[in-house]
Amino acid sequence: MKMNASKFARGATALIASVVILTVAGMPASAARIENPVAVFSGIDKITGRITTFDVYVGETVQFGALQVTPRVCYSRDETEPPKTTTFVEVDEITLDRKIRRLFTGWMFADSPGLNAVDHAVYDVWLKECKLDSDIPAPSAGN
Repeated sequence: MKMNASKFARGATALIASVVILTVAGMPASAARIENPVAVFSGIDKITGRITTFDVYVGETVQFGALQVTPRVCYSRDETEPPKTTTFVEVDEITLDRKIRRLFTGWMFADSPGLNAVDHAVYDVWLKECKLDSDIPAPSAGN
């Protein structure tokens, strides 16, 4: 039995298209990330043992002890997806001679707080969650 090249090419193309369609149809949809305006951090003062939870608006800086925490983005997923909450954050230390020294720049993950938490001699800071609003008033645009 002899098959000409054009019939073979059409058959192969149809087979490949079928495999691609079945593969894509069987894949779960990619979860859309939600960009949140508020990052929620926890921090511990190792001297007093006090843990504080604080909200920080994206792009704003909040001081926790001698640390300044500035989230640049805060992403989460909707409730139907497995949690994956991340923030890109910059953490600076105000030194005893009043200079600012960068301690950390990078991603923090709420589901793995020990992975990229800020570990300072006196203070530790880690991401708890991202959220759409806060009880704390948003900074005014003029600041």
